Amino acid sequence: MDIKIALITMSDKGYNGTREDKSGPMMESLLKGQAEIVYKTIVPDERDIISKELSRIADNGLADIILTSGGTGFAPRDVTPEATMDIIERNVPGIPEAMRAYSMQKTNRAMLSRAVAGIRKKTLIINMPGSPKAVSECMEVILPILEHAVKTMRGETNECARV
Repeated sequence: MDIKIALITMSDKGYNGTREDKSGPMMESLLKGQAEIVYKTIVPDERDIISKELSRIADNGLADIILTSGGTGFAPRDVTPEATMDIIERNVPGIPEAMRAYSMQKTNRAMLSRAVAGIRKKTLIINMPGSPKAVSECMEVILPILEHAVKTMRGETNECARV
């Protein structure tokens, strides 16, 4: 199955070039052979910029899935979940719940994640943490369900029961 994925890192320092983005490349390496990366960028922690970028990708059908990294914590400029909620049409709470539950087995700080997931048009948007280690853990959780999620959004299947 051909899955098209856009990767967006939310980071003021990454956007300004004062910090190297390690989470975006981590996601990209874990997706090798699983999906086609059709777009990647770094944007500042600005709610309206994030919302516009997510909307642009989804509304133009550029990607089946948008994976974001960063901006999901408690810092004052962490606004990725709010920007995502501003533009999604349907909430998908099970994905971030599963990521947090899995990550809680590694660190109790996982409960501090405010990540959300949702659907706009036929694009699934999933917020990931900013830490490369946390991204790796969360990718372990979501990779097995991505193909089924995309097929369901495309209307190619509606069966969720396990065979």
